[in-house]
Amino acid sequence: MKLFSCECCNQPLFFENTRCESCHHAVGYLHKVTDLTALEPGPEEETWLPLEYGYERIPHRYCANHAHDACNWLLSPEESASGTLCFACQFNRTIPDLNDTRNLERWRKIETAKHRLFHALIRLRLPIVSRREDPENGLAFDFLQDAPDGSAPVMTGHSNGLITLAIREADDDQRERMRVEMGEYYRTLLGHFRHEIGHYYWNLLIRDGGRLEECRAIFGDDRQDYQEALKAHYAKPPSDDWKEEHVSVYAASHPWEDFAETWAHYLHIVSTLETAWLYGIAIAPLTPSAPKFSAPAIGGDPYLTLSFDAIMGAWLPLSMAVNSLNRSMGLQDFYPFVLTASIRRKLAFIHDVIRDTQAGQTPR
Repeated sequence: MKLFSCECCNQPLFFENTRCESCHHAVGYLHKVTDLTALEPGPEEETWLPLEYGYERIPHRYCANHAHDACNWLLSPEESASGTLCFACQFNRTIPDLNDTRNLERWRKIETAKHRLFHALIRLRLPIVSRREDPENGLAFDFLQDAPDGSAPVMTGHSNGLITLAIREADDDQRERMRVEMGEYYRTLLGHFRHEIGHYYWNLLIRDGGRLEECRAIFGDDRQDYQEALKAHYAKPPSDDWKEEHVSVYAASHPWEDFAETWAHYLHIVSTLETAWLYGIAIAPLTPSAPKFSAPAIGGDPYLTLSFDAIMGAWLPLSMAVNSLNRSMGLQDFYPFVLTASIRRKLAFIHDVIRDTQAGQTPR
């Protein structure tokens, strides 16, 4: 995640801020330049002028979901002419009943995670096709609540571009219970989004992008029966042998899940490395093995320019250091995963697919 600051007073800002806590200017996110900007009132009611350096000072409006304290993204005049939802919120097909205050709080947490996902996708210059553009395979989100009587609980998943998220995942206690029951190391809203979008990009960049055979050579043959594979997985989870080839136990269930889990980890890594880089974090442990587990302050852009080897070279010492910090606080590991040679080969494939895709994209 990028670091942000207020143009008026240089106060540090966080991605979700709607107001500077120092000078109290309104703040909004400009997705075309992936940056937060301080705002001044515009010439018309409910319009705002961005103070972003070098950005055209034309009236913008907040996304309609700003009224629910669920979004701080801005719409340009051209975007406002065709709708009231920002670039990220326009992909919502179904949201929960906001008359329920508990649902409203859940949805705000969900939107925070989803907006962070979209920030990364924009930074990666990945194509994002809406349901309006492609009614059969375009991207859309359904955020659904379980039936009141407990029957037919909503299942989080992906189907031809439609990502469904059970809103109970926004409840920390429910999500932690599921994490323990399913034997997972990690379960977060952002992790769900990064995993499910991996399925979307498997369709878009692998299946429809002419990379099927290359992908199968690395992840396995996706033509094996998916439902039967999941049944077998849940009936008898694999032994610890999965750890050598797969980043998680769920990744071992089917090649589609292996790809989505590995995709999610690539997003975990590049997003965290950018934050570390911008904070100037350097790792130089005072041990005899220091050279092996050292990394200078990360330079370059992991989203666009860093090589895969450079990304891996920076990630190992950083994750080890932060895991150690967490343990010092009595917390679970920040990154409780081991990236074997086989897993790194899969991550390298995803890295190459993304870089090839970027080469054919025009910057937003």
